Amino acid sequence: MSIWTRITEALSALTAGEGLSAVFDRLRTPPERSVGFAIAVIALSAKMAKADGQVTRAEVMAFREVFHIAPEDEAGAARVFNLARQDVAGFDVYARRIQIMFRDQPETLYDLMEGLFHIAMADGHYHDAEAAFLEQVADIFKLSPTRFAALKARAVPDQACDPYTVLGVECNADLPTVRAAWRKLVRENHPDALISRGLPEEAICMAQKRMIEINRAWAEIQETTTSGAA
Repeated sequence: MSIWTRITEALSALTAGEGLSAVFDRLRTPPERSVGFAIAVIALSAKMAKADGQVTRAEVMAFREVFHIAPEDEAGAARVFNLARQDVAGFDVYARRIQIMFRDQPETLYDLMEGLFHIAMADGHYHDAEAAFLEQVADIFKLSPTRFAALKARAVPDQACDPYTVLGVECNADLPTVRAAWRKLVRENHPDALISRGLPEEAICMAQKRMIEINRAWAEIQETTTSGAA
């Protein structure tokens, strides 16, 4: 059974008059959490698009990079998106329900934020409305300023992509400290670790881009440190 079939089943369980936010109260335990994660990305993406005022083709394509959507599953994904856009509940209601769902797995909330950044930056611009939206969601998710800065450094091209920020360490950290941070990030972003956190297999591709940036930052710090020592 595909994740989209399970999403359709979750939506079908809604009673007349219930909003999409009610789904999150029913998907708190594995394996339903993977369904909850997928719905959360779609729902918050819809709310972010509403805040930005438009949905671009680039954003749709970016979403397809986060989740592989077969032609037969497009209607299910579109239904979630439209439910979220039409729901009178604000994005903060969604974000709080999602935070409760994954409060014992903060790394999953971090994964979700990365997906939102990926979609927000699909058109190549970090719009003020998107920035405000992501900052508020990160606050509700209890994401630390350091971790939010790391996400932003990797996602936003015109940001000063400081390798120390990408790895979430202080700029004056010594090499052993940086190496430990890098190794921790590598462990946390192994596909098995992502699946255990509740990410559907369709969303694992998000971590591939993340690992490229993480390894690039580590290599840059190594090179700079070695050159400086020489």
